[in-house]
Amino acid sequence: MTAIKHALQRDIFTPNDERLLGIVNVCKAGKKKKNCFLCATVTTERPVQVKVVKVKKSDKGDFYKRQQTWELRDLTEVDAKDASKENPEFDLHFEKVYRWLASSTAEKNSFISCIWKLNQRYLRKKVEFVNVSSQLLEESVPSGESQSVAGGDEDALDDYQELSTREEQDIESMMEMCEYAVSNAEAFAEQLSRELQVLDGANIQSIMASEKQVNILMQLLDEALGEVDTIEGKLSSYEEMLQSVKEQMDQISQSNRLIQISNTNNGKLLDEIQFLVNYMDLSKGHIRALQEGDLTSPKGIEACINASEALLQCMNVALRPGHEKLMAVTQQQLLFAELRDTFARRLTNHLNNVFVHQGHDQSSTLSQHTAELTLPKHNPLHRDLLRYAKLMEWLKNTHREKYEGLSRTYVDYMSRLYEREIKDFFEVAKIKMAGTTKEAKGKFGLHGSSGKLTGSTSSLNKLTVQGSNSRRSQSSSLLDMGNMSASDLDVADRTKFDKIFEQVLSELEPLCLAEQDFISKFFKLQQHPTVTPPLAQPETEELDGGTPSRMPPQAEHRHSLSSEKDMVRLMMNKIFQSIETELNSLIALGDKIDSFNSLYMLVKMSHHVWTAENVDPASYLSTTLGNVLVTVKRNFDKCISGQIRQMEEVKISKKSKVGILLFVTGFEEFAELAETIFRNAERRGDLDKAYVKLIRAVFMNVEKVANESQKTPRDVVMMENFHHIFSTLSRLKISCLDAERREAKHKYTDHLQSYVINSLGQPLEKLNHFFEGVEARVAQGVREEEVSYQLAFSKQELRKVIKEYPGKEVKKGLDNLYKKVDKHLCEEESLLQVVWHSMQDEFIRQYKHFEDLIGRCYPGSGITMEFTIQDMLEYFSSIAQSH
Repeated sequence: MTAIKHALQRDIFTPNDERLLGIVNVCKAGKKKKNCFLCATVTTERPVQVKVVKVKKSDKGDFYKRQQTWELRDLTEVDAKDASKENPEFDLHFEKVYRWLASSTAEKNSFISCIWKLNQRYLRKKVEFVNVSSQLLEESVPSGESQSVAGGDEDALDDYQELSTREEQDIESMMEMCEYAVSNAEAFAEQLSRELQVLDGANIQSIMASEKQVNILMQLLDEALGEVDTIEGKLSSYEEMLQSVKEQMDQISQSNRLIQISNTNNGKLLDEIQFLVNYMDLSKGHIRALQEGDLTSPKGIEACINASEALLQCMNVALRPGHEKLMAVTQQQLLFAELRDTFARRLTNHLNNVFVHQGHDQSSTLSQHTAELTLPKHNPLHRDLLRYAKLMEWLKNTHREKYEGLSRTYVDYMSRLYEREIKDFFEVAKIKMAGTTKEAKGKFGLHGSSGKLTGSTSSLNKLTVQGSNSRRSQSSSLLDMGNMSASDLDVADRTKFDKIFEQVLSELEPLCLAEQDFISKFFKLQQHPTVTPPLAQPETEELDGGTPSRMPPQAEHRHSLSSEKDMVRLMMNKIFQSIETELNSLIALGDKIDSFNSLYMLVKMSHHVWTAENVDPASYLSTTLGNVLVTVKRNFDKCISGQIRQMEEVKISKKSKVGILLFVTGFEEFAELAETIFRNAERRGDLDKAYVKLIRAVFMNVEKVANESQKTPRDVVMMENFHHIFSTLSRLKISCLDAERREAKHKYTDHLQSYVINSLGQPLEKLNHFFEGVEARVAQGVREEEVSYQLAFSKQELRKVIKEYPGKEVKKGLDNLYKKVDKHLCEEESLLQVVWHSMQDEFIRQYKHFEDLIGRCYPGSGITMEFTIQDMLEYFSSIAQSH
């Protein structure tokens, strides 16, 4: 067992700074025997920890390992089973009961004795030792002796103890002093014994010498103990006296704490009362203003605004928990609700009366604005109503139903007012467009004192110049430019229309913007992102008693709008519901008067739409004008389509020469007018598209007329008209028609050349045929110098043909050609000299070609023409001058 103990100490406990004091070989009771060791250990470092460790031999070798550890302080009971008989069984009670069977009773008793001593020395813990012999448990002794006894027992238990480092050093130094210690151990032991005896003697003498001092010291200790007892007695009396003082101080502290709590509660109560007084108290002046305040004077309105804001602030105060249970708070809330309802009712009635009054009495008569074509201004009304804007905002936040009712009332009465004013305004505009009232009646079928237009179809049709008369004039109905002469319309008429239309738009724009701005400010429709529109206009029905009753709002007015801008736009749509209709009617009239008015309207409307979108793209004005612009653009497209259709329907006379087609001159006048109208316009793209459509139609129909012409050669029709188109496009410099300008020039040049070539074949016809035959023989393979051997193309035949065209005959033929060309060409285009000069160049070219053929096919023959180039130049010049 000693060897095992040393091995466990070395291998297991020394590395963990522990000392092994007791060991017992055990196995678990009642089970298959698996031996292990229970070890009682203490740590070498302080504070000392006492443990019971279960050590088991490893299955894989001869070394030992820790299996389980318990703290001795967790031990509650040790049961030895039997105190009188030898019994190797015992129990240790930790967190549960562990039953053990020792290898012998002696080992069990030795281990239990070690446990008891360790508990006495280090723990002093109440551990129950049951069925343990009293001999094993030593009697309790004084503390000092107990420690010495326990120490002795511990030393007795500790059969083997390793030397400390200090002890090893002392022994080594002693052995160095006695070099023979290793070789002669007996001599070394004797020397040590002698030195020990000397030390013992010295100790005894020292003790005997200090006995007197010890007695004195003991006496002093006795006196000190007496003094200590005296001081302890005084301290006890002092403690009794202080105990009463402590109780009194505790009572004072409790009183102070209660006083502090009371003061804190009073302060909080004062704060709550002050809060309620400050935020839920409405002055008598405010109450009087809400109940009786004057809503007509500026001072009264200001007092009502201040009172309503104060009331709203009182009603919206955030009450703290528990305030609503106070009776005073409840009474104030009831008072505030009553004041709110009373003032809301007064304000609603007053504003209703204002709206009704404005709707009936502020409608301006037409006579005040007839001469200058202006709309009545509502700035004074807006200025008066804006004084109530803050009150409307208060009403919106407190009484939504009354706010919505006022909104409906305003929209209803103002829509009637604006409808009358706008209707009269547009009637005046229509009369001014048609001319004076008297002229309009005779021309357009105006009837009645109100001057309303009946829209006489027969009268307006006169402006379009349709029917057989248009066909006879060939172009008076191809483009509406021809309508100017047919309906006595000129630039002045169109300028007048343009000014009237601009005046109409200029009057409508500020009117709509001012009304929209007023609605936004008065009804406070720019403060919150989403509201429900008060636009549901209830229908009315008569009850049995004759009292009107409101019907439920229409479903389309109940839905919520995504933003307040939508609500403003809906209110504007209701108020100005007649504007779009009246504008469309005015546009239709202008289009009937002159379809070219659509150009003026397109430019003006586009400009106003662009201006409105820059101000607010989602405004009512922008939306309405945008819708009307679609109609104007549609009329403009119809105008262009009408021009094209008229071109396609054109018929020409079979007995007279064609000249410049009237739809060609009509396009010129249209382009000049359009360029003037669309100068710096926003919608130039619409005009460019129309240009392309028109010019392609002009090109196509010029060719169509040229193909159908019987009196005038096709080349002349094409040459003159495309020259006119080229001149027009070059002068106007329309960038989108550059390709068409180049095409017109190309067509003009080609047909000029074709006409010249075809015409020049007639004065020298036989000579021309002769040389064509010569060229044909050469083309068939006959050598040029052998052509003269052909019978039909001999030198004699050539001389015979040349003699038929002496200079006099050539000049006579050219003179006839000049007269014929003069008959073909029209005077207005002035192309005669151009064509004559081109013929001169072509004649000279043919002359040189004939001379070249004579030189190549009839070399050395000496054959020449009867006239020279100089003669030809004189012929052409004299003929041109003579005519």
